[in-house]
Parts: sequence; C-alpha cells; structure tokens
Amino acid sequence: MSNSYNELRWNPLLGCWVIVSSQRSKRPWRQVERCPFCPGSDETGFGWDVLLLDNKFPALKREARVSRESRDIYLVREAYGSAKVVVETPEHEGDLDSIPFENLVKYIETLRSVTEKECMDEKIQYVLPFRNKGEVIGVSLTHPHSQIYVLPFIPPRVAREIEMQKKFIEEHGECLICHITKLERDGKERVIYENRDFVAVLPFFAMWPYEVHIYPLRHFGSLKELKKEEEKTLADAIRFVVATYNSLFGFSLPYMMILHQAPCRVDVDFHFHVEFYPVHRSQDKLKYPAGIEWGGWVFTYDGLPEERAGELKEAARRAYEKLQASGSPPLNSPA
Repeated sequence: MSNSYNELRWNPLLGCWVIVSSQRSKRPWRQVERCPFCPGSDETGFGWDVLLLDNKFPALKREARVSRESRDIYLVREAYGSAKVVVETPEHEGDLDSIPFENLVKYIETLRSVTEKECMDEKIQYVLPFRNKGEVIGVSLTHPHSQIYVLPFIPPRVAREIEMQKKFIEEHGECLICHITKLERDGKERVIYENRDFVAVLPFFAMWPYEVHIYPLRHFGSLKELKKEEEKTLADAIRFVVATYNSLFGFSLPYMMILHQAPCRVDVDFHFHVEFYPVHRSQDKLKYPAGIEWGGWVFTYDGLPEERAGELKEAARRAYEKLQASGSPPLNSPA
C-alpha cells in the first residue's frame, strides 16, 4: 500500500491550516544528473518557450489521502488541490530580466489561464502563484521556474489583507491599496518604477530590507481581470524590479515573488498586487528572521526604508541602462 499522504492539519493556536505532504522530502535537491526542466527531458520534450507542468512532488492533490482521522480539536482534511510549475525559459540559467520579454508576457498569460481554470473547481478557494530564486531561499532546482499552489483555503496572510482592506473601505469609503498607491506616488521618495498601468515601490511599512510591491493603478482584484495590454505592462514592471535587484549588489539577487489576488469564491473588494522579499540586507549579509519575527510575527527593520529606496533607485538607473543596451528597453525610465 502506498504511504503517500497529502493532508491539511488544523493549527488551533493560530486558526490556520498546515499542509502535510509525506512524499515531498524525496523531491530532487539541486545536484541532479539531468535537469528535469531543460528541453529533451522526460517532462519537457522540445519546441517550447514557456511550459506549464504538474509538480511531481505536489503538496496538494486532487486524489489526496489522509494518514489519520480527526480527533477532538486536531482536525485533518484532504489536501485537495494541485501544485503547478511554470518553466519560464528553455535556458538553464537566467532570471526574469534576462529571458526574452515575450516569454515573460506569456508567463503572465499562463498564470492568468491557470487562475481562470482552477477557480472553476468549486472546492478551490485560492490560487497562489509565487517564485523562489536562489539557494539561500531554498530552491531545489536552479533552472528558472515559478510555482502555483491551488488551495482549498485562503492563505492566512491574504485573509488578513482581505480583512484590513474591508475595514478600510468601511471606515474611509475607499480602497486601502488605492490610498497607499496615492500616498507613495505623491511622495515619490520610495517609488522605484512606474509605467502606464503599474507602480513599483518600497513600501513605507516594508518588513524585508529591499522589499518591493507592484501595485496596479487601476483597481482590480485578480489575474482573471487583467486586460490584455496589462499583461505586457505587468511583465515590464516585474522585469524592471528584478533587473533592479540584480544591479543592486553586482550579483544575481535571491528573492521571493508572490502574487496576491482575490479568492476564487468569496466576494471581496480586493486589490491585486505583487510582493517581492529579497533576503539580503547588504552585499554580504542576510536578513535572518529570528525570535521576534517567527515567535512574535513582529519584523524588525535595519536602517530606514527611505535609505534602502535610495539604493534601489541608484540600482534602477543601472538596470535601465542595461535593459536599454539589451535591445528590449523598459516601457518607461526609472522614477
């Protein structure tokens, strides 16, 4: 009998689900004989530019099984859903600022398509696209790729954002992120880049040293609502932020990128956005979340966000020059 289990366990202390997957410890880890994402592998074949795959070691499955029954407040549910991988380029090396721009636009199209399809399943509550880059982040395979988790619940961080946005609308009669965007654009000191449809800022309330958020200038909730022309401008904004990171310290900077969108089923007035969390606080030092961060969920910030934003602005100018020279210039100049 297979001992493959994919289950959700309820954390009664925090009021959230933990995904338990018994097989994920067996997934390949960096040193592999042949990269499974390169063209010609068993999974990929040939003749593609952006590829959508099922994760071979998924945390969630449609046919999920549980290892035990619920007992008292220890609730157990099937980890129903799926885990997808998006391979953004056939090239084994690269980042979102170096792959062809057409690939990046197609990548955005793929994220939107998966969101639309998966949200049709009535058991699915949320689609969370994210990208991990760099060994210090814990990436198991270095070939450029992103992931999409298709979840039967709303992630706690997003649920908190929904709660705070709802409260702000009730108290002030306007969208919270629309208001944040206005404050950042008016002040300009933390704005890194802006094109016709999106603005990238190091937010006033940043927790990671060089954290950047990308906010749409138009109010909409999910990738499903993204207009065709906005796929290109979102791709442009993402590419510019990544290029800025890679120009910051002179090496390819590790980061996490997460796309926050409205849930599939719950009718909420949510503002779509993208959040980046780089883990470096300087060229040779990492930001290690420790006791106060993990134990108390209270982040400490070394330095001033405005000083960090100034460093990113300098890096943005170098990134702009590099992108200009590549023959695929950004849609706008840096802020």
